[in-house]
Amino acid sequence: MPVGDWVRDALELKRNHDDRFGHFFQGVAPALLARELLRRCTPLRRGKALFWIVCSIALAISATYELIEWWSVLIEAPEQGAAFIGSQGDEWDAQWDMALALAGAMLVQALCGRWHDRQLERLAPRGQRRAVAVGQGTRGER
Repeated sequence: MPVGDWVRDALELKRNHDDRFGHFFQGVAPALLARELLRRCTPLRRGKALFWIVCSIALAISATYELIEWWSVLIEAPEQGAAFIGSQGDEWDAQWDMALALAGAMLVQALCGRWHDRQLERLAPRGQRRAVAVGQGTRGER
């Protein structure tokens, strides 16, 4: 990626870190989707439990991706495993990728959570808006 090459050269890094942006957003997108599904389809309200569950889902998706990457090397070319997994020149690449996905999930919830709740309130039927806004709505009422 040319932008990644520019950042690498400007900051005098050893490698192009463009994949790090992708893994950050690999946490953002599932977090938004999971949060919306949990808010609309369960009685969960805004708070620590919702935040933790959404982060857990995003982290699980990222870990699954890393496991699939690892398994594909074991199946296709086990003799080249270390060369493929370490192809970025970073032995901690998988851990960095998962940490960035977790950071993306946490950040999007912290920055966009209240806005997301207001958007969900707008989607509620007119008579149900107040109940959803204060978190009293349940699956059967919606």
